[in-house]
Formats: sequence, C-alpha cells, structure tokens
Amino acid sequence: MAVPLSAGEIAAGVRARELRAVDVVEAALERIDRADPQLCAFVEVWREEALRRAGEVDARLGRRAADVTRKGEALPLAGVPIAVKGRHGLRAAGPLLAAGCVAVGATSVPGPGTPWQTWGLGARGRTVNPWRADRTPGGSSAGAAVAVAAGLVPLATGSDGAGSVRIPAAWCGVTGLKTTAGRLPSADRTGLAVQGVLARSASDAAHWWRVVSQEPVPAGPPLPVTAVWSSDLGFAGPDPEPVALARAAVERLVAAGVVRLVRPPVPLRLLDPGPAWLALRTPGADPGDAHHVRAENDRRLAGQFAGAELLLTPTTPTPPHGHDGPGDRYSTSLTWAFNLSGHPALSLPAGFGGDGCPAGLHLVAPHGREALLLAVAREAEVRIGS
Repeated sequence: MAVPLSAGEIAAGVRARELRAVDVVEAALERIDRADPQLCAFVEVWREEALRRAGEVDARLGRRAADVTRKGEALPLAGVPIAVKGRHGLRAAGPLLAAGCVAVGATSVPGPGTPWQTWGLGARGRTVNPWRADRTPGGSSAGAAVAVAAGLVPLATGSDGAGSVRIPAAWCGVTGLKTTAGRLPSADRTGLAVQGVLARSASDAAHWWRVVSQEPVPAGPPLPVTAVWSSDLGFAGPDPEPVALARAAVERLVAAGVVRLVRPPVPLRLLDPGPAWLALRTPGADPGDAHHVRAENDRRLAGQFAGAELLLTPTTPTPPHGHDGPGDRYSTSLTWAFNLSGHPALSLPAGFGGDGCPAGLHLVAPHGREALLLAVAREAEVRIGS
C-alpha cells in the first residue's frame, strides 16, 4: 500500500494544480471507511461537508490561477485533510481552515460511559492502539494519534492538559507538540490545557505551527543544541525499558551532531507536580501548595535552562498498557510537570519496545521556543530518520 502523502506534499501539489483537493479528501475518507471499524478513531465523519469544502479549495485556487494580479497568493495548507479532537474541535481549527485545510471528522476522546482506562470511545467502540489492538493508544487525544499513526490523515489537532498530546504520540509512534501556556487561545480555566498537534513528521507539525502562530520555523538551529538528560525528573520512577529506548534515541541524536549533552551543576530534582496539578483541577481546593510547587519547580527549571537549550526525558514511564488500565501508575508522571510550568514540549518517536509498541523521547524547551523543538525534531528526522 502506498504511503499517504505528507501535509506539505499535499499542499504543494494542490497549490500547483497537480492534485485536486477533492481527490485527496476522497482518498482520506476511503481510508477512514476501511480502517475505522477496527481502530475506532472517529466519533463523527463529515463526508459531505468535507467534499464540499475541498471543492471550494479547488475552486478558489482555480480563480487565483486565472487572476494574474493575485498570482502570488496561496493557501499554505491547501487541501490537507485534518481530523479535529472531539465533537467541538472545530472551535479551535479556524486558522487551519482559513489556510486551506479540510476537516474530515472528529476524533475520539474519553466520554460518557467510557471507563477512563480505555482512553477513547469512537462511534464503533473503544479506540485501540494501531500497533496492538489489546493496548491503549493513550489519551486524551486518543483518536487523533491513531488517525495520524494509521495514515488516515497527516495532521490532527489535540489539546494537552497533562500529557494528552504527548502520551498518545509516544504510544502510537508519531510526533506530538504541546505549546507554551498562553501562546494560543485556550478555554481551560486553570491554564493547564493548551493547544497541540499530532503529525506523522516534525515537518508537518511545523506547517501547523506556522499557520496557528503566524511565526516562522527556522531552517535549522545552530548545531549541536545543548541538552540535559533526566530519566525521571527526580521523582517519577519510570520502568527500565522506556528509559532505555529514550536514552538510545538521545545517543543517536548525539552521534548525528544534533544535540550535545551537558552536565548540569545540580542534578534536576523537581517536586512531584501531581498533587499540585490535581489541586488546580479540583474546584474549591486550596491552591496554596500548588502555587508553592509551581514556583519551586519553575526556579529549578530556570536553573537547568540557564545552561542548556533543551531538557530530554522519556515521554512516558511505562509502555502502553491494556484497556483495563495501568492500576495505580500514572502515565502522566513525566509530562504534567510542564503543564504546571507552561513550558513547550514535544514527543519524538524513539523506537519500539519488546511488546512491539512505540516509545517516545520527550523534548522540553524554554517558554516560547516551539520553533526550536520543531527544528531539532526535523533535524533528527533528516539525519537519523526518527
């Protein structure tokens, strides 16, 4: 089976009139029809609306091609089929639609009647990991990660309040970006949840970032980028295998000249953010301790970033668990510290465990440095095929 085109390839082909948006979207809908009965990645598929929207993109580009005075104008993501997180995902997709994307459906999230352990409920049942159906894809952006990993769409929107983009990205083997708190609109009253994206490549994630932020992503940062490694952030207690896979990915980055590890003057030991995160999420809870943990962790992270441009960790403390849940293990233990601190973070594929499921390498950058994360991830893809 042919590998689906990337978002960048689709947009370039549609703008050049070498591809029709209608044909691209029809192909995506056919892939969803074939695969979703098993994957259950979608709660809704918007076939008629998507084809109508794709026709509008084609017509708009046709009018521009005929108008020499507007020849330089282009839709940066013309004809790219995207999935949006949940039934209300279109609310945050306005910039993508304006850039020429075509929303084909809403992806699964935990919902009414869904035990939290399943991490997603599609229209046809619980959402499964595309690598092993007996394992969870992670969540809460469950269907978004599955739709991208299975090649149904090149891009899917997500939101990340504790790791909800990065965890499913790691467990499904795709790229997942969480943005800096406050950089993009969010309806979350606590400020913990922010917009993000799941993509088959860092290059496609960079296309998303350019559109939603209106900021460029540099062709490449000065290499190597300095980085600090932490297997556990000082408190998390991850399993050996995800640590080994992430550390092996770091060594590949070092060997390829993408990063240079530096030893911090003081080993990073964050306070466990779990109780603070839960307090901020619980109406009526006293936020005093939460603010103390946030301030102390912010101080310790500032010390790390004073001497390095990136912090590297495993994305998750465990491999994907079964649909009956992980017991008392929190899959968020390595991610939610950066929802509390607001730092941008990205999960990059790091290889496969003994169970045949993917694992992730977690990259964290200073506030506002999404472009650095994307540039490093893109260099990793180019140099070592991550």
